[in-house]
Amino acid sequence: MRRIDILGIGLGLFLVGGSIYLAFRVFGLDDLSAGIWSQVVLVGIVVVWLVSYLVRATTQSMTYNQQLKDYEEAVLQKRLDELSPEELEALQGQLEAEGSEAPPSSPEA
Repeated sequence: MRRIDILGIGLGLFLVGGSIYLAFRVFGLDDLSAGIWSQVVLVGIVVVWLVSYLVRATTQSMTYNQQLKDYEEAVLQKRLDELSPEELEALQGQLEAEGSEAPPSSPEA
């Protein structure tokens, strides 16, 4: 994220906070109550954003992780497409051999 993005987000939050404060004032709250409730709303917004960020970070569904996963899949697909039919058959034979050699997994109780 660039500095200008951070400045834009900060300015946006400042303007949203001011707008919320003015909206509370228009709806009849006094200065103190409007200030408190606008802060409550802004803190709520920040907490929701933080929770969504933490969820995306822990599930690895953030933009960078998704781009890396898509790139790896594209590279593997390209390599697979470039294989000759003989190489493809040999690879399938290896996979079948490895699959039959693996001992069956038994659930342990």
